[in-house]
Amino acid sequence: MDPHKRSATIEVIDGWERVLDQGRFSTDRDGYQAMLAAGRKHPDRVWAVEGCNGVGRHLAQRLVADGEPVVDVPAKLSARARVFSTGQGRKTDPVDAHSVALVGLRSHDLRVIDVDDATVALRLLIDRRDELGVARTQTVNRIHRLLLELLPGGARKHLSATQAKTLLAGVRPRDVAGRTRRRLAAEYVAELVVIDKRMKSADTELRELIESAGSSLLEWPDPEN
Repeated sequence: MDPHKRSATIEVIDGWERVLDQGRFSTDRDGYQAMLAAGRKHPDRVWAVEGCNGVGRHLAQRLVADGEPVVDVPAKLSARARVFSTGQGRKTDPVDAHSVALVGLRSHDLRVIDVDDATVALRLLIDRRDELGVARTQTVNRIHRLLLELLPGGARKHLSATQAKTLLAGVRPRDVAGRTRRRLAAEYVAELVVIDKRMKSADTELRELIESAGSSLLEWPDPEN
């Protein structure tokens, strides 16, 4: 693997240096899962990652946390392999990935990467944050569905708990179905308040853990902005 902050290029070779697979993947959650699936097509595998103490650390630790065997390929060794295999020092991502793969195959004293406790904790917190995000989306959708039946046109797309409370305060249905809808909507709003508090707490804990680990993850631009 030739890793970067936002992408990684992999090449799969066998014991005879035959290329079995290649690919370039983003390092966001979906890209990482696609890369992991591509690697797991090959049962007897070892991930050779360049720079596990540097730019490759975040991917190496994610792989190890997922139970994958990972070895660290020093940049000097991959650069030497690149010159020997191409006859020049020209760098491209596929060429670099091939060089890293060759070093991983030929070298038997590469450092095996162990899981970092901070990485395990980070993974647990990220999973919890994702679960809360899913729960929030489901709860907001339920509120929207009920408000659409209680108010003409329903509510705006991006709905906060405070906005939902304000809307419900102006609704006084007289029929049994309407009162039931309003009561259920109020219950969902109360759940939304709790979820929002837990998400805020999870975000704070994640930030503190990332900062304590000395990671530059918080400095990366948000791809959605």
